[in-house]
Amino acid sequence: MNGQRPILLAAGGTGGHLFPAFALAEELKRRGRIVDLVTDERGDRYGTGFPGRDIHQVPSATLASRSVLAAAKTVTTLGRGLFRARSLLNKIRPSAVVGFGGYPTFPPLVAARMAGIPTLIHEQNAIMGRANKMLVGHVTALAASWEGTRNVPDSAQSKVHVTGNPVRDAVIAASTTPYPALDAATPVNLLVFGGSQGAKYFSDTVPPALAAMPDVQRRRLLVTQQCRQEDMERVRAAYVEAGIAAELAPFFKDLPWRMAACHLVIARSGASSVSELAVLGRPSILVPLPHALDNDQLNNAQRLAEAGGAWCIEQKDLTASRLSTEIAALIDSPDRLAAAAQNAKTAGKPNAVVLLANLVEQLAGAS
Repeated sequence: MNGQRPILLAAGGTGGHLFPAFALAEELKRRGRIVDLVTDERGDRYGTGFPGRDIHQVPSATLASRSVLAAAKTVTTLGRGLFRARSLLNKIRPSAVVGFGGYPTFPPLVAARMAGIPTLIHEQNAIMGRANKMLVGHVTALAASWEGTRNVPDSAQSKVHVTGNPVRDAVIAASTTPYPALDAATPVNLLVFGGSQGAKYFSDTVPPALAAMPDVQRRRLLVTQQCRQEDMERVRAAYVEAGIAAELAPFFKDLPWRMAACHLVIARSGASSVSELAVLGRPSILVPLPHALDNDQLNNAQRLAEAGGAWCIEQKDLTASRLSTEIAALIDSPDRLAAAAQNAKTAGKPNAVVLLANLVEQLAGAS
């Protein structure tokens, strides 16, 4: 029976692609579906314990250079990935293949199209990425996280289903936590994170910004910050010198609960981060990753800022001095923070995973 055939999810090793795939796998398993993951050589490097039956790897590569040699190498690698993906599809016979963007989704989705298997791509960002834009003409359906997602070709508009961006079960569970009350005497929980590149930038910028705040505010700060291992000691020393209580780590496995406990987040604006902040209903200062080819993080941050749930400040405009001023002003205006928290929550789509799973099951066929 079709319902007994697995559903194959294709996602690269980045958190932005893997986390929504993780959330979908959790929901499909609750529905009694068999779920497999196909990924690139990075695999599950976030240590999430992907909730699938099997994790498969196929060769993949990103077209990151315009040189003829690099392009030829990428094409060769993708060709090997396509051959491996076709063998995998013949072996597990999935009822549908769902891709979450990035070049690692190319081999399994192209192989599925060649085999006549229903296909779907999910776009996490407010602007369609290059890989999905290349694939959208060849798939059965497109699940979008935002109304009016940019860069979707006119020819593909009929395939669009707005589902939102799925978040993990841990985020849904943490979203029941009310926004913590804040007054003039309350400790201020500040959470800072942003991936490897974001962590380096925030390690350089946030400690001097907080150190420059007035004493009465600085003494109230309780900082939780993601830092790269090589930056840990200097960041810790900066906080000790400033008299600021801080907990530092390269990665927090319980990040959703830490987000729920904070009064303000300072972060990059990757798709998963923005979606989780919205579902949790937490105000944030978002600093998009600069120089991105698709400006995806800038578009994500602007969407949440337009909803009144965040403040988007581009990195080129954000000095330590300005960040200090922005944080101090927000701490002095707890009503603004509470309003932004509510606006963020209103913009969230906690049922995104249900809508996406419904669409996937529709493509895969009824059990």
